[in-house]
Amino acid sequence: MENNKIISVVIPCYNQAEFLPETLDSLIAQDYGGWEGIIVNDGSLDNTEEVALAYLKKDHRLRYIKKENGGLSSARNCGVEHALGEFILPLDSDDIIKPEYLSKAIEAFEREPRLKLVYCLGYCFGVVAELWDLVYKDYSSLLLQNSIFCSAIYRKKDWLQIGGYDEGMKKGFEDWEFFIRLLDDDSLVYQIPTPLFYYRTKEVSMVTATRAKDVRMALEDYIYMKHRDKYESHFGGLFDVHREMVKLKRKNDKYKNKWYRRFFYKYIKSNLRKF
Repeated sequence: MENNKIISVVIPCYNQAEFLPETLDSLIAQDYGGWEGIIVNDGSLDNTEEVALAYLKKDHRLRYIKKENGGLSSARNCGVEHALGEFILPLDSDDIIKPEYLSKAIEAFEREPRLKLVYCLGYCFGVVAELWDLVYKDYSSLLLQNSIFCSAIYRKKDWLQIGGYDEGMKKGFEDWEFFIRLLDDDSLVYQIPTPLFYYRTKEVSMVTATRAKDVRMALEDYIYMKHRDKYESHFGGLFDVHREMVKLKRKNDKYKNKWYRRFFYKYIKSNLRKF
């Protein structure tokens, strides 16, 4: 079954059975047929298994793995380890992708084989509905702040080379740390200029918990110390990193209400109704 055109979509699921059908429906609706879906039940206490097994009967490209709870990084690593495709797309079990995402990603990789990673514009829906305007500028900027969401497509061989996701990071920022290891100054990253990934926002989630100042600072410190050589080579020391992050935050606050956000909100909101 393995060939260069297969995208393995890894779907970790922990107590998200109520949202899992929407996620799987969005995968089945892809206009690119060369995919496999790997549902990883990370020790869920709800009816995740029942929902997953029902979908296995609907589409033979779906597979199911059940494991003890180990956290998001552990579940993703488990799914990627069993993946047969050249390309990997992590997709959380409460998020949605538009039908063109996989086909446009494959087109990008075929157009430029040197690409290390492909993602798209994102949109938040649910409690918060707005454009998720993450834009990758360069590796130095990535070191200061994550600019790529988790559902970006990369090659399995690169996952193997860097040792997968850090399973010790159970409180968030595991994607950011993964991308810091996956990419470097010479890496080519392409963002599809269309909102094809929809991130579900809820009242309580790991992301909102990560925003707590003490948790966020602890995670940032962990990342900085783990990759201290990278930060010092780019910025000259952790004191300078902090200074650059303060400057970046001020810049983001200044531009967060610019006209283009309102424009994209109107455009994407109308497309969301059609989904």
